[in-house]
Amino acid sequence: MTPNPSPQRTQRTRRFRHEVVHRVFFVSFVSIAVSSIVPLFAQMTGAPAPGYRPAAGQPAAAVPAPLREIGFDQNIGATVPLDAPFRDEAGNAVRLGRYFGDRPVVMAFAYYECPMLCTLAINGLASALNILSLDAGRDFEVVIVSFDPRDTPAAASAKKAAYLSRYKRATAEAGWHFLTGDRGSIDRIATAAGFRYAWDADTKQWAHPAGVMVLTPEGQLARYLFGIEYGPRDLRFALVEASAGKVGSRVDSLLLYCYHYDPTTGRYGVAIMRAIRLAGIGTVLALGTFILIMIRRDRGAPARGTEHPAPSTQHPAPSAQHQASSTR
Repeated sequence: MTPNPSPQRTQRTRRFRHEVVHRVFFVSFVSIAVSSIVPLFAQMTGAPAPGYRPAAGQPAAAVPAPLREIGFDQNIGATVPLDAPFRDEAGNAVRLGRYFGDRPVVMAFAYYECPMLCTLAINGLASALNILSLDAGRDFEVVIVSFDPRDTPAAASAKKAAYLSRYKRATAEAGWHFLTGDRGSIDRIATAAGFRYAWDADTKQWAHPAGVMVLTPEGQLARYLFGIEYGPRDLRFALVEASAGKVGSRVDSLLLYCYHYDPTTGRYGVAIMRAIRLAGIGTVLALGTFILIMIRRDRGAPARGTEHPAPSTQHPAPSAQHQASSTR
């Protein structure tokens, strides 16, 4: 017969079951909270409050003409002219396609005599890349294209030396490229990338937007990141997507299921419905695990009607020799 479980074992089993139930309820609560609170938060952040009146801005006519002409046209999916001729920082004649084919490319437009904005944008790029575990020259390429035809390879070489002192990776020298070219090559690639800039005669400087582009190994524009500071998460996701998953880890692919690229902001945001689906899947898995554990526990437990046979209280009959000795 199967022995009855001891009181200690029964108590431990009950505690285990209670703990599993509590965890399942906790996961369910989190799933419900995500499905209810996150959409509410998205609505709160996506639209102004009733009665909100924005402050009066500067009329468009008052904005300087060069600033009205600059900006980014997001030509996502378009291919940049890989046959466009340039010169690298060493003065060698190269084609743009030299830096494509194997890895995704982070590309930015700048001019090397820029007193402020270009330097800030490339500084922001270097800071973001320093945080990534991915390496330029091994996982991706960095290509900086000067849109000022007056820039020289010597100026490009000085810029590269300055940024290699900030980006200290073993493959940095082979991964960063600073190009110069004539007006024809510059206009071809700028038009393809949707980069609009203009000469400001009053300040004697180039007016231009700030941002970087991430391209596929085939030269297709995949993502635009705007501003002078770039989130390492956004940059990493853009590289993973541009490489079609060849760069990064499985965790990146899983996270990309919960994030999506917003072309209006140039950033990655939470895909609410996808996050809710994952939370629901987690709840179902937790419930399924709980049920499976309980079924196995019940199968291993003894039947309720099973009892030990009561110990016999009758003494064995005395032997004949014992009876004879007792009568003497």
